[in-house]
Amino acid sequence: MAPLVTIGLPVFNSERYLRNSLDSLLGQTYADFVLIISDNASEDATPVICDEYVRQDSRVRYYRNATNIGNPGNFNRVFQLVETPYLKWSTSDDWWEPTFLEKAVAVLQSDPDVVLCYPQAEIVDAEHGDTSRYHDVLHLMQDDPVERFIALLDRIGLTHQHLGLIRTEALRQTHLLGSHVGSDINLLAELALYGKFYELPEVLFHRRFHNKSGSWKRGDTRHEAAYYLASGASPRQLKHWKSHLAFVRAVLSAPLTVGARVRALGYLARRGYWERSMLWSELRGQKRTV
Repeated sequence: MAPLVTIGLPVFNSERYLRNSLDSLLGQTYADFVLIISDNASEDATPVICDEYVRQDSRVRYYRNATNIGNPGNFNRVFQLVETPYLKWSTSDDWWEPTFLEKAVAVLQSDPDVVLCYPQAEIVDAEHGDTSRYHDVLHLMQDDPVERFIALLDRIGLTHQHLGLIRTEALRQTHLLGSHVGSDINLLAELALYGKFYELPEVLFHRRFHNKSGSWKRGDTRHEAAYYLASGASPRQLKHWKSHLAFVRAVLSAPLTVGARVRALGYLARRGYWERSMLWSELRGQKRTV
């Protein structure tokens, strides 16, 4: 029987923590999965490590991009290779408790309305010397898709819930990740229009913050260009404008009633008004560089 789950691991210059991440994924108590690694043209020992794991475990498949297509592009590339009903994206510097997949598969198998199952998280520093519990608040089990959409945008803080287990059929209906910084929030909001989010109460995810992670210095254009954007991409992106437009596009393309669509667009209009100073400042900054 074909596996139900693909673990998708985008990597880029990941030699420092890659083995720890792979060991936590391959050590899951739910073991019937394919693990796809997509290497974004790494220049360190990442390919050597990946080849080592391919030889050791028949579940591991390794692909390499000819050029760096950016972090969001590499996540999307992984999705293009998925043939299973469920996808669990992962990252090369974080790690997971061994029971996560087992518990998440049980949730998605038992409730077809759930499109994403993720656990509580712990934040860890570069050397695992300092840890802190992060309280996620995105258990979105409302029947109304617009209520889920609005609740996500009102509550979301750190964005890592898309690293949980996702129903592939629902993800395929979204626009996936955009090229702009912060497009993971766009994706989660859009996914909430297609189904419910189930939050496991246990801490099963360990998210590592260090100075080479893409989210280390949000707002620092040089850091974002080095660790998030594609090779040659301009660091000046109008990212807040792109984010707002992506929310609108998500609402317009989702299978909503007319009334629900109006409610969602009304919320986005108010959100744009609340953030008008930031949007105007970003537009003026872009004009000065032209």
